[in-house]
Amino acid sequence: MSLLGLMIWAPIAAGFAALLLKDPAVVRRWALAASLFVFVLAVVAALGFDPAGGYQWQYRAPWIPAFNINYHLGVDGLSLPLVVLTAFIGMLAILTGWNTATRHIGQFFAAFLMLEGLLIGVFCAMDAALFYVFFEAMLIPMFLIIGVWGSDNRVYAAVKFFLYTFLGSVLMLVAFVYLAIQSGSFQITDWHAFSLSSLEQTWLFLALLLGFAVKVPMWPVHTWLPDAHVEAPAAGSVVLAAVLLKIGGYGLLRFCLPIAPDASLALDGLVIGLSLIAVVYIGFTALAQTDMKKLIAYSSIAHMGFVTLGLFILYRLATETAMLSVSGAIMQMISHGLVSAALFVCVGVLYDRRHSRDIQDYGGVLETMPIFGALFVFFALANAGLPGTSGFVGEVMVILATFQAGWWLAALAAMVVVLGAAYSLWMVRRVVFGPAEHAEVKAFQDLSGREMLILLALAVPVLAVGLWPVPLLDLIEPSVAQLIDQAQTFKAGGAP
Repeated sequence: MSLLGLMIWAPIAAGFAALLLKDPAVVRRWALAASLFVFVLAVVAALGFDPAGGYQWQYRAPWIPAFNINYHLGVDGLSLPLVVLTAFIGMLAILTGWNTATRHIGQFFAAFLMLEGLLIGVFCAMDAALFYVFFEAMLIPMFLIIGVWGSDNRVYAAVKFFLYTFLGSVLMLVAFVYLAIQSGSFQITDWHAFSLSSLEQTWLFLALLLGFAVKVPMWPVHTWLPDAHVEAPAAGSVVLAAVLLKIGGYGLLRFCLPIAPDASLALDGLVIGLSLIAVVYIGFTALAQTDMKKLIAYSSIAHMGFVTLGLFILYRLATETAMLSVSGAIMQMISHGLVSAALFVCVGVLYDRRHSRDIQDYGGVLETMPIFGALFVFFALANAGLPGTSGFVGEVMVILATFQAGWWLAALAAMVVVLGAAYSLWMVRRVVFGPAEHAEVKAFQDLSGREMLILLALAVPVLAVGLWPVPLLDLIEPSVAQLIDQAQTFKAGGAP
């Protein structure tokens, strides 16, 4: 079995094995060992990767020869960082949910292990049929995580999550089938080189955009996310914010831009407009929230709107500036994965102690939890794009690039920084600072060893990427350059 195949199927197999284990302590250790194994494999894949070498770690075998469908895996500079992020977050999610489940513990950890394997499969698939199978299959464990181990309205949130994502992906499947019929292949790279008319590109673009917009999620198909976050257990929110939302951005990178460049150019105003609405309107919506999880959920929508802005502004820019914009959007995806995961872990730490997410039920946490308070403030500042943190790198790159397309676009884009600082600092001021007026808060204990390990493990890459982003940029930029070359090659009426 190939390295990528092992990363996909090892956690899935470990998840099935977890269903057979009865002792909760054994189940936890088994899940942690399996997720640690996958993370080690991801690090090995990253260390052996040549950024200038295109797709690597490939494995191909016939799957359904009658339809030219293959089990084809591979990673490039666009997908490898997301694979490593998934393996890293998967390991931390196991630790986050260590004591969360009090019933069906084997099923709880099995769902997370299977979800991790399926998510890695999405980022590694080079065959569209295989991509779609992983894309749809991952809905099942996430649906169960929300619907079985979530809060009071968990069933409503789980069904809404499933329906939004499933209905959006139906149109995406139609686009995949049409492309396969026209090209005679399900190979994604074959589609990148296939000639399509402008009309074909327009319909395909709209179908693909809707399928991936739900996953981002873009306004106005975003309403499932706050409900899913509020009802999901903390570990589920960590995976949902850090990894699942990135599938939408990855899909736009892998499918919409290179396959339908004419349509991406013609309809870039639509995506830019929706992205700016997400940045500004959803940012103000976050300011009005009193539930910490819902506030962070709306923050995620605003930050992902910033990502889609960075991706689709490229047609209004020169090649070098487009590189800055798209690379910045990818950096923002990675940063958001780390920071949003940390913020949801922080909320989970507080919820474990008081069983409330309402901001007004806290205050003065710094008095009783000084280490936690310092880390919570740090991650909130990273969420606002503090220089020296990973959040700053992607935001400044996209804003600088957007300025070349128009100062007013850059001004609206910069609202993500202003509003991000406003709602992030408003939250920590009410939760962390001030006097500890509630008796429950006065009785809080600071971070346990497990909780501190999770938050420090997230703080290190947030600082590392913020202070030294060059290694990550060197990894992604060759693939970004190839993407921009594909996206800016007009395909209507002839081969590129």
